[in-house]
Amino acid sequence: MEETGTIEACKEENNETQMKDRETEDTQLIDEKDSYTQIEVAPALIALHPSDHFVVVAVGSELRIFDLLKNCAVSLADQPKEVLHKESIRAVRFSEKGRLLVSAGDDKLVKIWSSDTWQCLCTINSEKRVSAIAVSKDEEYVCFADKFGVVWIVDITELAENQPVSIKKAVAIFGHYCSIITSLEFSPDGRFIVSADRDFKIRASVFPKKPLDGVHEIQSFCLGHSEFVTCLAFVHNPEFPHGYLVSGSGDSTVCLWDVMSGSLLCTSEVGREVGLSEKSQPAVTDLCATPDGSLVAVAIQSLQGILMISCDLSAKTLSVLKVVPVPGETFIPTSVKMMSSGDMLWMVSGASNLPGSKATSFTRVKVVSDFKPPKVLEDGEIPGGEQLLERLQGSLVVESAVFSAVADALNVAMSNLLRKKHYSDDKREFRKKTRNDKKFKQ
Repeated sequence: MEETGTIEACKEENNETQMKDRETEDTQLIDEKDSYTQIEVAPALIALHPSDHFVVVAVGSELRIFDLLKNCAVSLADQPKEVLHKESIRAVRFSEKGRLLVSAGDDKLVKIWSSDTWQCLCTINSEKRVSAIAVSKDEEYVCFADKFGVVWIVDITELAENQPVSIKKAVAIFGHYCSIITSLEFSPDGRFIVSADRDFKIRASVFPKKPLDGVHEIQSFCLGHSEFVTCLAFVHNPEFPHGYLVSGSGDSTVCLWDVMSGSLLCTSEVGREVGLSEKSQPAVTDLCATPDGSLVAVAIQSLQGILMISCDLSAKTLSVLKVVPVPGETFIPTSVKMMSSGDMLWMVSGASNLPGSKATSFTRVKVVSDFKPPKVLEDGEIPGGEQLLERLQGSLVVESAVFSAVADALNVAMSNLLRKKHYSDDKREFRKKTRNDKKFKQ
């Protein structure tokens, strides 16, 4: 009898243990699902028209546009609500000739706008959230990448401005094997399309004459970063028309590459140069180059201001010049763009979906001019003045503490999204059994 009672007690104890384990797993599933479905903090982005005609700031689902020539705001208010974005915009850029503006993001929509009429000419539905976009040099194709690692293409040669909004279907042309693609760029001569991802890779692919049939030829892989690649830009001038590629990464470095061979030409440890790497490993969040390729402006996590790097194309070297701080306030740029004239750098700091905040978004615009030496313009000195700031920022006064909170939230969001996570064997097996695609089918 005692033995039977002991067996029953053991069974009951095992059942209780199993129930607790299941409860723990259920809690983990709920936590992971909540984390998966939670709205992510999205950085504010900036884009400049190639003839310096327009400045565009994207924050959350909004496109804020200012006409520098007419010194007035541009409104998309006459567009039907279904034409506008519904979730955070993750990529925005003008085409090479400035005829088109392309925006895309978390609502799985890619939108092509006319910069003449500001009508939406075309909407493309993506299967996944869009993470990067690029426009071919001849403005005949729009390419976009999604968070599943696939690059898609759309033929836009037949877009008509006076026609109703058209819906076009995209064609998959290549992929990065289930790795989030973070940046897309065409080479200066249009021969290559370069893509970067969270798995430290940069791929240079030959852009064919018939790209709708697929991009099958890989020119090179640029391998050398030890963390996710965040941004790409080409540096070139008439003496070096093919140019070289510059990349920024989560490993606190900026690298110079020859995409023809995939060779790493130079590495600049920018985190260490600005004194931030001792505390952490801050990611390079964005970069851009002057039209002659002689200067590269670099935005870095936690850096209040912008880092200027000298680029010597003949010597194939990068060298840190100086940090340009923004005096009087906390300003950590989330996106940077250089004017085609090469005499002004535009920066935006801000984000949408900030946790615990009543407001939906915060933005602050700053401009650096001259470069010899660099000068941060006062608000009244910025082209467009208060009218521009009211349009692009929404408010002329924002507390410094708000932008500190924005910077912290963006750092966490970028780390969660892009930095590779390491799990124990048990945790890895548990995640395999409870993948999101399995959870949501149940």
